[in-house]
Amino acid sequence: MISQAVSPTVRKSAAVVGIAGMLVLAGCSGAADAEDASTDSTGNSGSGGGASSGDYADGTYTAEGSYQTPETVEQISVTLTLADGVVTDVEVTGDPQARETEQYQGQFIAGIADEVVGVAIDELNVSRVAGSSLTSGGFNAALEDIKDQAAS
Repeated sequence: MISQAVSPTVRKSAAVVGIAGMLVLAGCSGAADAEDASTDSTGNSGSGGGASSGDYADGTYTAEGSYQTPETVEQISVTLTLADGVVTDVEVTGDPQARETEQYQGQFIAGIADEVVGVAIDELNVSRVAGSSLTSGGFNAALEDIKDQAAS
């Protein structure tokens, strides 16, 4: 067996580089966590992009949202009806480009009303509905546009 001694300086340097690398990687994952953590205890978004609850004009608003699937970019259309900043009705339509997308959009459309009707628009951040997680990205994009439209 061949043995080679490593100086304490080299060991310390390697340890420092390893720790620095872990901190850099931890910082990368922290950006997504910070984005998720931007809601306060009331569920309101801490970042800009819309008015607070009650600052929305009553009415019906429509916006398009897109999201990436492994095969293609998909589009959905979202129509929300608001009263006093609360969603009273929702309609989502899609034009799926892939067979699998058709299934997931259908599941999303069938379950979205249960998730959003009766909820204040500022508290909405849909992540998964009836097993569909990618469609929610398009819904949330359309939701931000609707918030901008309805801001009074």
